[in-house]
Amino acid sequence: MFKEGSIFQRVEKKYRMNPCQYHAFMESTKNRIHLDEFGLHTINNIYFDTEHYDLIRTSIAKPKYKEKFRIRGYGTIEEGDTVFLEIKKKYQGIVYKRRISLPYNQAKAFWEGKAPLPDDDQISREITYFFQFYKPVPRLFLAYDRMAYVGNEESELRITIDQNIRSRSDHLDLTDGSAGEILDSHNYLMEIKVPQSYPMWLAELLSELEIYPVSFSKYGTIYKNAISLYHTTIEKEEDQRACLQAY
Repeated sequence: MFKEGSIFQRVEKKYRMNPCQYHAFMESTKNRIHLDEFGLHTINNIYFDTEHYDLIRTSIAKPKYKEKFRIRGYGTIEEGDTVFLEIKKKYQGIVYKRRISLPYNQAKAFWEGKAPLPDDDQISREITYFFQFYKPVPRLFLAYDRMAYVGNEESELRITIDQNIRSRSDHLDLTDGSAGEILDSHNYLMEIKVPQSYPMWLAELLSELEIYPVSFSKYGTIYKNAISLYHTTIEKEEDQRACLQAY
């Protein structure tokens, strides 16, 4: 059954932490934050893009406005399980998420062009327009294990910590499990989400532990790594051809 859409608007900043920083941060915040009702869980995503990867290429260029689309599900996913269709927009540092939820088999029927989304919901119409305009297709599966925390006194403070970020460019189906190539097995990616400003204690702790904001996109990093590997391979092949021609 089709479910009501959701809209989120907030400031989101990302931080990379090494194991020492991670353990120090967790020890220092044990009386400030607590795990939400989901605890440790796995998030599975399929990112969509155009034929020439226009969306991620634009995002990497760091414009004032950018947007992307993904399908997101939690844990082990089967055909009838609920997933989220999400447009994520960012304008001048503010993140806007607009999403709807429906069974995975219905979401799949939509992006394969076999069935439309209901048009009685504004977010559904935005997603439909997005697909009509960009004509995106599945490009990357990306999963990670997440711990999500909430502030004890600041209920709107959300902190997520991701690890074991992994991806694959084949088997782009959420029912195919969460296996993939590990992006970074040594560090943690933390994201702090607040409606406006950080609590003073949190700002001071980040400074004390030398945990600084980074510009980091999981999809963007994987794309740039793939491009770098492609160019390195081409250069090696050109060097080999030049060497053979010399003989």
